[in-house]
Amino acid sequence: MTDIKNKTEDDGNSGKSNSGNQNSGNQNSGDRNSGHFNSGDRNSGHYNSGLLNSGNQNSGHVNSGNFNSGDYNAGWFNTDEPKMRLFNKDSELTYSQFQKQCDLIYPDLKVCSWVNTKDMTKQEKKEEIGWKLSGGYLKKLGYKEAWQEYWNRASDSDKKFFTSLPNFDADIFFEITSINTKEKNI
Repeated sequence: MTDIKNKTEDDGNSGKSNSGNQNSGNQNSGDRNSGHFNSGDRNSGHYNSGLLNSGNQNSGHVNSGNFNSGDYNAGWFNTDEPKMRLFNKDSELTYSQFQKQCDLIYPDLKVCSWVNTKDMTKQEKKEEIGWKLSGGYLKKLGYKEAWQEYWNRASDSDKKFFTSLPNFDADIFFEITSINTKEKNI
């Protein structure tokens, strides 16, 4: 009889009959799955195979929804890879084609930022506890603040990457990031 295992220290699994590491739910194989009967890695939902799927009964990679095979699908019963949308408009590229055609820039968004004592405002010194002892404090940044912090240190070529994306729309970019690309020539 097969031994049904519960969470163990060495593999980080919870649930029953999991193999791999850090799975929750039941009868998963691979790593970091949640739900039941997943194979592959980082799936959520049930009966997924492949990588990074959410929803149920998907195969392939990075699908959401149900019953998809192929890659980067959302919805139900899709088998191909769709054209990607950029700035609320359809493009002529699939995500796989897009990845192959350009050197993708992934912004290094920092949700926390260290502020040295010399850079702290009077208000921050009033509100933050322990800044004298530590020589500053760790400031939590919201999503749009993190974008602004990234944009302030991004190279001109990195900025140009974003503003040169197909279908670039300065208003949509501003809505998502709070970066006003209309102010300066980039």
